[in-house]
Amino acid sequence: MKDSMKIIYRRDLAEIRKIFSGLSAFERETFTEDSYREIIENMIMKEDALSAAEMKEIVDLIYARTRSRLGVLMYLVNDSSVNEIMVNGTDNVFIETGGGISRVKSDFDSTDELEEIIRNIAASCRREINEMNPILDARLENGSRVNAVYRNVAYGGPVLTIRKFSDERITIERMVQEGTLTEECRDMLKALVESGYNILISGGTSSGKTTFLNALTDFIPSDERVIVIEDSRELMLGNIDDLVQMECHTANSQGNGEVTMDMLIRTSLRMRPDRIIVGEVRGREVAMMLQAMNTGHDGSITTGHGNSAAGMLRRLEAMYLMSEEIPLEAVRAQILEGIDICIHLSRMRGGERKVTEVSELTGYKDGEYVLNKLFRLDKNMRLIRENNSLMNREKLERRGSQREL
Repeated sequence: MKDSMKIIYRRDLAEIRKIFSGLSAFERETFTEDSYREIIENMIMKEDALSAAEMKEIVDLIYARTRSRLGVLMYLVNDSSVNEIMVNGTDNVFIETGGGISRVKSDFDSTDELEEIIRNIAASCRREINEMNPILDARLENGSRVNAVYRNVAYGGPVLTIRKFSDERITIERMVQEGTLTEECRDMLKALVESGYNILISGGTSSGKTTFLNALTDFIPSDERVIVIEDSRELMLGNIDDLVQMECHTANSQGNGEVTMDMLIRTSLRMRPDRIIVGEVRGREVAMMLQAMNTGHDGSITTGHGNSAAGMLRRLEAMYLMSEEIPLEAVRAQILEGIDICIHLSRMRGGERKVTEVSELTGYKDGEYVLNKLFRLDKNMRLIRENNSLMNREKLERRGSQREL
């Protein structure tokens, strides 16, 4: 924005704020989006020195700053082509679209403005963020996941990351069409989910773990009672009538009100679940999750960050030991008894997500977990079926299935 525009913009922004600050909350609520915008446009149109494009830019900025809790980020959040917004201080704003990550113009006037947006987001989610509580994990009303860090922790200014989720629910059928997995792999996973195999989905950041988990739940029989536990609610189960969804809460500024994932998993065991779905295990809750998988809740599913299926199993060991002081052999026994199937996803160089491995966990030998590989990604980036058959057929047979997998 050139200097002459900045002068006009700041002057009119101050005038608009003065006008609306004199109104009651009820009077402000009576303005529709169009009527609010019309008042701004009428003021800006008096500026003869501006072109039509410059007028629109100023109107958009003033509207966003005075009307939306998201401030100047409103248009990026509302842009359906933007998947993720990454703000590294006031001068470094990046977005991820289907074409990758790119830098965009920053319209923040100050660090205070960015932190005000972060506080507004926190307040809308009934959370708090300040210098004493400088980290925010939450979600917006539209389901977008938000993480923010205050400037007293983040060198270079506040950091804000918004990961958006499409309103359109992505199904396994669509994933097959887009090449995430094959029809043969889909059919196997359908049989495994229906039969109650416990499944661990692993992958790196933005590899599509949550989306894949969400799609897999379509295979859960509709007459089962399902308990869903997440850090921030993202999953949208469409076919389950008897459904309970719970999410964690951070403590307030007085240190009260914290609800952790392991607390929710523990209480879910008293709700007579058929299956427990945990959005992502990150720490001490893995102990409760594995205990749930080992106490008759067949068909439970969870996700976790890992570089491979074997690497994810190692991470489970470490997370379990962080929560309880028990022998490593006992932890491994819990993992072996609790998890049946490991699915690993990766994000390819071009941005597409793919299932790269489906394996059956069958044992532990010579310091390594034994994985019976059922599907793997070949050197041509195609998901192929291995010549191995499913070894543990007990759950399939219990459900009356005679299928060869």
